[in-house]
Amino acid sequence: MKIKVKYENYNENKDPITVEIDVPDEECTVMIELDYQRRLSAAEDDETVERRDAQTIMDEEVNKPLYNNWHKEHRHRGNINKSFRKENEDADESDGLDTVGDYSQEEERNRQYEYEALCKKLRTVLKPEFAEVIIAVCLDDMTPEEYAATTGEKRDTVYKRLQRAKKKFQEFL
Repeated sequence: MKIKVKYENYNENKDPITVEIDVPDEECTVMIELDYQRRLSAAEDDETVERRDAQTIMDEEVNKPLYNNWHKEHRHRGNINKSFRKENEDADESDGLDTVGDYSQEEERNRQYEYEALCKKLRTVLKPEFAEVIIAVCLDDMTPEEYAATTGEKRDTVYKRLQRAKKKFQEFL
């Protein structure tokens, strides 16, 4: 008996490859019987369950889910949707690029989320004065002199606090 089996293509942009396999009839009967028994035990009404052929079983269990997953990922590739127009409107001569999503700010948002998460972690691990100095100097690219000027502390105090903060954070890691 010949059974068609689909498997993933090495090129993700192309649909799954279909191959025909010769399977001995006795192995197909075992597969058909196991499928029948499984569906019979799960069914509420035993009379509605019928035996399926081997190809139908393979399509339902393997081929269909594989193709559906591939299609879900690739169905919108390369197609730029043009905006909808009513019958009384003029034809749309645009190329459809105005309907493409703008992700230019996503990278900046991700950087901001990472920055906030790191600041939160530093504040939970270190004392407030250590956390603030390490955030200002290491993350915000301030010099210790600039940080000392903004807080009104001595430069040497800021340097010493920065050294202690780095040492405490290393101990935590």
